[in-house]
Amino acid sequence: MNKKTWLQASTLCLSTTLCASLFSNCQSTTAEGPVTAKQTADTTEKKSTTAEAAPASTTMLDTAWYNESTRLMVNGDSTGKWPVKGAYPLPGAILPMKRILAYYGNLYSTKMGILGELPEQQMLEKLQGEVKRWQAADTAVEVVPALHYIAVTAQGSPGAAGKYRLRMPFKELDKVIAMAAKINALVFIDIQVGLGTVQDEVPQFEQYFKMPNVHFGIDPEFSMKTGAKPGSVIGSFDASDINYVTNYLAKIVKDNNLPPKVLVVHRFTQAMVTNYKNIKIQPEVQIVMDMDGWGAKARKITTYRSFIHKEPVQYTGFKLFYKNDFREPGSRIMTPEEVLSLKPKPMYIQYQ
Repeated sequence: MNKKTWLQASTLCLSTTLCASLFSNCQSTTAEGPVTAKQTADTTEKKSTTAEAAPASTTMLDTAWYNESTRLMVNGDSTGKWPVKGAYPLPGAILPMKRILAYYGNLYSTKMGILGELPEQQMLEKLQGEVKRWQAADTAVEVVPALHYIAVTAQGSPGAAGKYRLRMPFKELDKVIAMAAKINALVFIDIQVGLGTVQDEVPQFEQYFKMPNVHFGIDPEFSMKTGAKPGSVIGSFDASDINYVTNYLAKIVKDNNLPPKVLVVHRFTQAMVTNYKNIKIQPEVQIVMDMDGWGAKARKITTYRSFIHKEPVQYTGFKLFYKNDFREPGSRIMTPEEVLSLKPKPMYIQYQ
């Protein structure tokens, strides 16, 4: 591969196969993905009961700890862009006092990520090993594990709903929550809306958002506002979409006396997120803009600096690929120390 920028290359490398973006390569809807060809209808079912939500802590936020953690996160950045100004989060906030380390994937597929690729026990042990590595790399910030599950996958065919997306059964999400409980991990629900919208998909998971340890992720790459098929072009979310999600989550937090939710927004091109300055920050939700591209170290860092650092929202994330980061000659997966040298330091780390 030549050394084109990520943004330039993104217009050249999308094939008609599903989820074939050169940089994210999450492979969520290839022929080897989580759904067989004969499965054309959504399989999500409404649960008759919801888990009882634990109340948020009634103690005050330790603002001194928050301020010091923010200083460490900024990591000496002198551009004036970081930290992003805003109100303090509610008590019980995770970021930036802790760093989240997540395993990403879908239980139906060995191709979409490490979550689903390995048997459960092996996967959990590997995750715990990564937590220890990252903890050793930055002893000042506690590292907490997470399972990041793709609950709605973009598809190459319209399906019964005509939306080019498929909702996974709730029983699969329940399995992930049970896995997470074994190691006291957080859970992230991730959606690829296809020709649908966040307004359609987010309410499907309300019962899960009432659980204190369940958070959320949205993938602009597969939000096809032009009506194109997922994988044929890179999609986008606007600030208005993100604000809808944060407002929805904030209401659940307030109504159920929960600690703040974390919202992860994947990104590896500028056009994937539009009007970022209009994204609203509020105490009930902590927004992570996650650098979602794969490839050589230099390009990953350039992408982080170009689209994450230069367009600050609140917190940052960084994605690492066990396989795709090795695909180019001489490339390799970045070490925790290399990622933590970035300014600001990512507070959410995801492995696929």
